[in-house]
Amino acid sequence: MKVYDLIIVGAGPIGLCCAIEAQKEGLNYLVIEKGVLVNSIFNFPTNMTFFSTSNLLEIGGIPFISHGDKPTRAESLEYFRRVIETWELNISFYEEVEWIDKNDEGIFETITVDATYYSKKIVVATGFYDNYRPLNVPGEKLSKVKHYYDSPHNYVGQKIIVVGGGNSACDVALETFYKGAEVTMVVRKPEIKESVKYWIRPNIINRIKEGSIKAFYNSNIVEILDSEVIIQTEDGGVSIENDFVLAMTGYKPDYEFFVRCGIQFGEDVYRTPVHNPETLETNIPGMYMAGVNVAGLQTSKFFIENTRVHAEVIIADMKKQIEVGT
Repeated sequence: MKVYDLIIVGAGPIGLCCAIEAQKEGLNYLVIEKGVLVNSIFNFPTNMTFFSTSNLLEIGGIPFISHGDKPTRAESLEYFRRVIETWELNISFYEEVEWIDKNDEGIFETITVDATYYSKKIVVATGFYDNYRPLNVPGEKLSKVKHYYDSPHNYVGQKIIVVGGGNSACDVALETFYKGAEVTMVVRKPEIKESVKYWIRPNIINRIKEGSIKAFYNSNIVEILDSEVIIQTEDGGVSIENDFVLAMTGYKPDYEFFVRCGIQFGEDVYRTPVHNPETLETNIPGMYMAGVNVAGLQTSKFFIENTRVHAEVIIADMKKQIEVGT
């Protein structure tokens, strides 16, 4: 039975950071990824541009050179391919982890659809992009409802509803409007979020003021039908003709997976996973959490640039524990 020093769940940027740090320290590790390399970035909209500059996305000492100040999705995918080629990282793709257990000998058993792997330590770096926040309304399963934005070309000449008032919703509303869609926004709050990027917020507010984009504030979708959507507004129920609903309502950690692994989380509003803030070790000794999930539902708190350090923190603590035999 081969026992790794470390298994890392997730081959996103922070999972790769952890692998690089483990390799630097001579630890025997394996990264297990259910999809492709940086799966979340791969599933971003085709023409997406990052909010962060390229130098803030760099990992492993590999320079990230992009054509503009802020890199595109395509440039990011190429960059992370170079990272794994340069470091020759040990990654198993297309293998989903179903759960993680700890046996009587204190060895972690990572069970995937294909095999069981054994390790002394675990890092959970799964991100949250794969788990959208549902609307929980009738009709949400219709094919016209999208929780992930793809391309504005799909909505040329279409009547679309964009749900949400954050960065993604505003970005999608503007891009589809400029490409010829008839856009209506349904915003739960009384205004566009103050946290929307400074170069986006004035634009979307002005488009709403001039009537180019219609917006219902303090409103929620009640039901989605084949050719219309029922909205509950401040003034009562409204029926709107509709071809597509783009629900940009955000994402959440995979709490179901956490439960299967034994990771506990608080009962506070953010459902923050239990962890030591100094080492990022969870309530399970030897199991760590890295990346955006550390903040639970506070999904705007952490990004690639301010979680890269998680890898150094975790591997340093992990190496200490391994050296003393714990």
